[in-house]
Amino acid sequence: MEKLDLKKQLKSVYQASATSVTEVNVPAFNFLMIDGQGDPNSSSHYAAAVEALFTVAYTLKFMLKKSSAAIDYAVMPLEGLWWAEDMAAFTADRKNEWCWTMMIMQPDFITADMLTEAIAAAEKKKSLAALQQLRFESFKEGLCAQILHKGPFSEEGPTIDRLHEYIDKHGKLTGRHHEIYLSDIRKAAPANWKTIIRQPMQK
Repeated sequence: MEKLDLKKQLKSVYQASATSVTEVNVPAFNFLMIDGQGDPNSSSHYAAAVEALFTVAYTLKFMLKKSSAAIDYAVMPLEGLWWAEDMAAFTADRKNEWCWTMMIMQPDFITADMLTEAIAAAEKKKSLAALQQLRFESFKEGLCAQILHKGPFSEEGPTIDRLHEYIDKHGKLTGRHHEIYLSDIRKAAPANWKTIIRQPMQK
């Protein structure tokens, strides 16, 4: 059985340069999503949200693999949209005031009905309150600028500044700060973490 790897197929969207800012037009994709607020480093809700996302994402994967369709695919990386009601709180790093939407992109053959089935199956194995907060939604960003950050999240500042300077030079910022976490932070050393930093823009 051949394994579908969307990250490789969608290189322009799920790969980025660490040396230069590039522009990419991001089409609509379907995502598992969950919303929340608070410091991701200390919020129990954030940890529960991420656990619920991956639990259902892998449940969906194995449902399809065992079904008559016999489709196997690699689960996509965790992504996050970040903002604050008062954006001064976001830029000032007041993380307890941050809002977020965590999400995992889904292959186009995954449906909302499959999500409902996967949540029910996951609930039989784990008692996770956040499972019922998940939703299945299409999300389109359109024109964006992006760059790859290498290193811990706490050192993203200069990379984000570089991205924003590019956008200020070529247009203006729109939408929400977007991060795509390419590394498994449980296994990789922080110095080796790779994160795509993306920002929608308008010319």
